[in-house]
Amino acid sequence: MTTEPGRPDVPPTTPPEGGGPDGGNPALGGFETAALDAAERARLGHRAAEAARRLAGQDIVAVALTWVDVGGITRTKTVPVQRLEHAASWGVGMAPSFDVFLLDDSIVSGRYIGGPAGDLRLHPDLDRLVPMAALPGWAHAPASRYAQDGTVHPLDARALLRRETDRLAAGGWSVRTAFEIEWAVSDAAGYKATASAGGTGGFSPACHGPAYGMTRISELSRYLRDLLRALQASGVSVDQLHPEYAAGQYELSVAAEDPVGAADTAVLVRETIRAVSFDHDLAASFSPKVEADRVGNGGHVHLSLWREDGGDGAGAPGTGAGTGAVNAMAGGTGPYGMTPAGEAFAAGILARLPALLAIGAPSVASYLRLVPSHWAGAYSCWGLENREAALRFITGAAGERATAANLEVKCFDGAANPYLALAALLAAGRAGVGAGAVLPAPFDADPAGLPAAERAARGIAPLPSSLGEAVAAFEADGVLREALGEAVTDTVTAVRRGEIALLDGATPQEVAAATRWRH
Repeated sequence: MTTEPGRPDVPPTTPPEGGGPDGGNPALGGFETAALDAAERARLGHRAAEAARRLAGQDIVAVALTWVDVGGITRTKTVPVQRLEHAASWGVGMAPSFDVFLLDDSIVSGRYIGGPAGDLRLHPDLDRLVPMAALPGWAHAPASRYAQDGTVHPLDARALLRRETDRLAAGGWSVRTAFEIEWAVSDAAGYKATASAGGTGGFSPACHGPAYGMTRISELSRYLRDLLRALQASGVSVDQLHPEYAAGQYELSVAAEDPVGAADTAVLVRETIRAVSFDHDLAASFSPKVEADRVGNGGHVHLSLWREDGGDGAGAPGTGAGTGAVNAMAGGTGPYGMTPAGEAFAAGILARLPALLAIGAPSVASYLRLVPSHWAGAYSCWGLENREAALRFITGAAGERATAANLEVKCFDGAANPYLALAALLAAGRAGVGAGAVLPAPFDADPAGLPAAERAARGIAPLPSSLGEAVAAFEADGVLREALGEAVTDTVTAVRRGEIALLDGATPQEVAAATRWRH
């Protein structure tokens, strides 16, 4: 059932009651629910007032407060810079129903979220407040969401990710991570036609050179130059930029950071790409499948597990014992140099990939991309530098492996909410570490080239081929349910089933068109 959006200033609701496994709300998976108190509100207001003065001195007039909904779309509310102090102290009103928006902005309902009643408060994260060089006069701040009483909202994905980071930290672990951002660039005509075409305007590649070819840099050199300048001015550390395989497609990699920071950066990078594209009379699509017959956009995630005390987490000193954080993906005796904990972390993710796809490949269009022999990682296997494996292990060059070794999750795509994606990956990896999980044998070829019987003998299974299959695996996974909480689990399921119903019977071309400009 769908409804029209309600007003954002409707009466408040009471959050669910009860105690979770960590003494918090069970809908939150045990989040602590201590409310923002007067002292904290005053502290936030003081910091925001100082920030507002700095921004005003830079000719900033507005701050976009953003969050990413369950469907992977970045939503926003804006405050004039002179209202930043109040927004930091008391938040900005928004409707809880945004969590159950579908990609066409229709609304479904779940057990915890749905209907026109209720109100939440958006609070800007002042540590991530930054002027947007691509949008002169604007600043950006990712928002955290609270109930009216100052407690954490069950669907606040940033808080959920922070909790998973804290859970790892309690065991002496940290994770360094980053998203690869892939997008396809069209001339703006197709995008501008979306209004008259019911949101399904076409795609016309803005460059035509060969895959990975220097020609594509030359074709859009000013656009790419301005993009890199805007990202640098916004504080983003870019590692590399290159043309990708599909027509008009590029990929940008950024430096690894803590999980919440990495998700914040992913949002900022995408919105910067979008803004620079519009400024050049272009349009950027991050959709998993921009065109039904072309390669889609991935949202690959790189992760490495680090031991904060220098040990390997298995009772023995690590290579850097006593020297600070050490990369558990290198310097060990496990596969390709992993430590036991590094291997267990990877094994935990690999074992849960079918369920994780409901978070990391969350759209009907995702399964048009997730097909064999397209470097999308359509099989549940892992391997050293194997781009057909869903989990690719990267050692890095000899001499820098202690810092460079990491995992790449290749089956995730650009429709994923980056906060939810990382929270789920961390939960899966943490479960693997706790269980002392072991990886199966690695695979170094395209699994599609093996007979089905040999794949089965090797334990290589195809990942879900539809969103419905992924949702079923997600619902059955107790580890993810506990980590994410009942509210998130139920809402993810409701939104995914809503999209399945929305696009039921649609052709691949119609699915691609409906999704093309939404993420």
